[in-house]
Amino acid sequence: MTDQVWKRDEIESPCIKICVVHPETRLCTGCNRSIDEISQWSRLSAEDRAQIMAELPTRAPMLKQRRGGRAARLAK
Repeated sequence: MTDQVWKRDEIESPCIKICVVHPETRLCTGCNRSIDEISQWSRLSAEDRAQIMAELPTRAPMLKQRRGGRAARLAK
């Protein structure tokens, strides 16, 4: 696989190739996009992509919180 798909003449994907979906927020921990945004990215308009890109920094704090590990699982 080559990286040519990441170098097109359009708004680049924010993907950093760390694709793990957070179980509670349902956002990718690498790029902060939702699964729907990731799957539709190649079909979105430039305006829709720009809007998503503008929102991504506000999503980052949602993923920085620790989920609690073993202690949180036991508390449930």
